[in-house]
Amino acid sequence: MPTISIFQKDFSQLVGQSSSMADIEQWLPLVKGEVKDFTQETGEIRVELQDTNRPDLWCVEGIARQIRSVLTGGQTPYPFFSTRGRAKRRIQVMQGMETVRPFVAACASLGFSMSEEGLAQCIQTQEKLADSFGRNRETVSIGLYRLPSITFPVTYGLVQPDEIRFTPLGFEEKMTPHEVLTLHPKGLEYGNILTGCERLPLLWDTNGQVLSFPPIINSRELGEVQIGDTDLLVEVTGTDLSMVILALNIFASNLADRGATIEPIDVIYPYETPMGKTIKTPLDMGNGQRVSLEAIEQALGMPLGAKAIQTALVAYGYQAKATRQSVSVQLPGFRYDLMHVMDVAEDVAITRGYDSFSPIMPQTFTVGALSELEQTSDRLRDLLVGFGFQEMFSNILSSRQEFVERMRIAETEHEALVEVDNVMSLNYACLRPSILPCLLRVEALSPRVFYPHLLFEIGEVAQVDLEADVGSRTLLSLAAISAHPGANFSEMHSYLDLLMYYMIWSYDLLPVSHPSFLDGRVGGIRCGDQMVGYIGEFHPEVLEAWQIDMPTSGFEFEVTAPKT
Repeated sequence: MPTISIFQKDFSQLVGQSSSMADIEQWLPLVKGEVKDFTQETGEIRVELQDTNRPDLWCVEGIARQIRSVLTGGQTPYPFFSTRGRAKRRIQVMQGMETVRPFVAACASLGFSMSEEGLAQCIQTQEKLADSFGRNRETVSIGLYRLPSITFPVTYGLVQPDEIRFTPLGFEEKMTPHEVLTLHPKGLEYGNILTGCERLPLLWDTNGQVLSFPPIINSRELGEVQIGDTDLLVEVTGTDLSMVILALNIFASNLADRGATIEPIDVIYPYETPMGKTIKTPLDMGNGQRVSLEAIEQALGMPLGAKAIQTALVAYGYQAKATRQSVSVQLPGFRYDLMHVMDVAEDVAITRGYDSFSPIMPQTFTVGALSELEQTSDRLRDLLVGFGFQEMFSNILSSRQEFVERMRIAETEHEALVEVDNVMSLNYACLRPSILPCLLRVEALSPRVFYPHLLFEIGEVAQVDLEADVGSRTLLSLAAISAHPGANFSEMHSYLDLLMYYMIWSYDLLPVSHPSFLDGRVGGIRCGDQMVGYIGEFHPEVLEAWQIDMPTSGFEFEVTAPKT
């Protein structure tokens, strides 16, 4: 979960009233936050936030804005979200950007003299949005520049790797984009985003001055914002237009809360985008929705009435208008997380306070029991522990690299994954299609433990199934591995055979081929007329990818499949 630093004095100024630590701790539930640490000497407060759907709250301005809205009964309007008229400044996007980094959004911030606290918070917000929300700058990266030195229009286009030279932040001498990628620390860290691009993205103004080499680094001449600067250009580039605009909307709202005047900028594309060829940014992307009052009351478990629900939503920052049976709602421009009626119901509950709801005791008595499937799982656990195996418990989410690349199944029929949309981290971007990679991860971290290593896990896996309601299905799977100098197919076959014997399940092994296993030392596990899994010795390339030095074999099969 995101954890950010805020300072008590700065926070109080943004909220608009003096705030003691007791006040802050009382208000933080409004943003699903809690104090993790407080340094009295400096006034620094470490706040952990429990909502990954609200990137606008990953900053002191966003937290103060939400709390201020509830305390005052409504959100301050932000006039710069208006789409009327043409902007004074524009950014021209060149042809070809659609194949590299297609989208850009920008605005001008005028009149706020950058303070030490403001600069520190701008940098923190920039890093949080780019790294967590923007997937380590892959989908979103943010740049700040000194506006008076820039001559508009600004061009966003492609250049050859050695075509132009500029001085990047942190360096004294001019470098080409190619040199930045190979020598600059940020180029080494984020250069993989541009892997395979023959030409590289660049922002420059009418006079040919380079603003930045997105998403890698700003230029030192224009992109080194300092304390005391009053007029700034804020720019966001990326691969997802809605995320790019949302990041800019958040940044613009933060600067406006500190007293800046925000002026929109027109972005002109030579190709079609989901929002047209000319986009005036910042842009309010919210679409109004009508929500049933009955659905909200049913979710909260008590009748509230149209007026109370409307008052709560307006206090939380919505534009809301209730009728007798429904309420029309629209989020402010810095939010883009309204997907379901439950999102609205939750915000009503947060505004009113969970302690305002009366608890209701259960009216019926029920007795719980383990399902038949869980009883089967427990029986399997008992048997494998009796065979000498140790049970593991792994995260169901991980990366494509672990589930596909390291298992040697890229570009094969086995590589289909259920992926999480709009993830915060690439390390948790996919649901596991198999448990074996999780066991190999444990084995890779255990080279100093005495051999043999016998590991197993029973848990859920997700497989792509376009005929299912959500395009995937969840299965219960059992996997086991053995790692020691003599680990081989026959050993794992003996464990599998013994397991099936005690479970009274009949099965067959069929000669098959699988990229994760050695040819000739892999078999398909069939129960009845259904293939339920694989058994075999792992391919040396798989072991090398996991940096496992010991021979390793394993099996995995679906527990939910019918057994006879």
